[in-house]
Amino acid sequence: MSEQALKDHNMLLGPERKIETAENGTLVKKSIDNATRKLEECQRKSSAVVVPDPANGNELTNGVGEVGTWEIEYIESEKLTDVEDVDASLKAVLAGLDSKDWLLVCDTLNNVRRLALFHKEVMLNMVGDAITLLVNALKNPRSAVCKTGIMTSADIFCVYNDKLVDFLDPLLVQLLLKASQDKKFVCEAAEKALVAMTSWVSPTLLLPKLQPYLKNRNPRIRAKASTCFCRSVLRLGVEGIKAYGIDELIRTAASQLSDQLPESREAARSLLLELQTVYEKSPDYVPSSVSEYPETSSWENFCQSKLSPLNAQAVLRVTNIAREALVSSS
Repeated sequence: MSEQALKDHNMLLGPERKIETAENGTLVKKSIDNATRKLEECQRKSSAVVVPDPANGNELTNGVGEVGTWEIEYIESEKLTDVEDVDASLKAVLAGLDSKDWLLVCDTLNNVRRLALFHKEVMLNMVGDAITLLVNALKNPRSAVCKTGIMTSADIFCVYNDKLVDFLDPLLVQLLLKASQDKKFVCEAAEKALVAMTSWVSPTLLLPKLQPYLKNRNPRIRAKASTCFCRSVLRLGVEGIKAYGIDELIRTAASQLSDQLPESREAARSLLLELQTVYEKSPDYVPSSVSEYPETSSWENFCQSKLSPLNAQAVLRVTNIAREALVSSS
């Protein structure tokens, strides 16, 4: 067919071909685009180093633009080994914690743990600055960074104890928040960190820090604070409770008995039973306000003299039920 005849033939079929193109063109274009995207995706994946972690994986965009899943190893304290170069690791701490690279932040957090455990005195001078950046790690939305930061908190509580009191407030509120959230593996780590805190920081220093959170608007934070408060009081011992002030402690515990969450109420019950035991084991303890009236030194009268009628009734109900249960079991 000559060139002119071919043009004439195409002109005759013009409308039909235009319709066909209009109907199928979009589909053809989409197919080409999809194929192109799949090819590019395969090329990207072929150059990615991916370690799958279905449970706690984190998406990462690396230097060549690929998206993969990377696994972070959560190292228990007893399995940590010393850093290879103390000076280099120490110099890199602050910059590493402040990095935008979350993998570097996690690695630096583990180095902070190593330095604290193996080089306590060397790390002490920068612990305040490190805690400021550690708090940022706890606020990080990436779970791997957050959990590694929580584990770091637990270790530095064990190592530095009361030396952390001046830096404790921002760290404490974040740990209470993380222990109150729904993500289980983060929540469990935060619980362990709070246990470490109440185990290693002196109760006399820690209790005033915890007190404001017992009235927090968030009931979950109140519950975690109540549990910490109770554990810390138990560490005071008989003489420590008497020195701290059993009057104040019984008022605090009574206020938690009517809290919204069972965790708060259970902590309050445990605390009240401990206070009752301390009171009854200390016959020499007579509050100054009732020292002229020995008959008021009984537990029941003591509660009535220190609390409102409703709170006293609630406290006595709890302690009497516990005593009756103890008697019946024996």
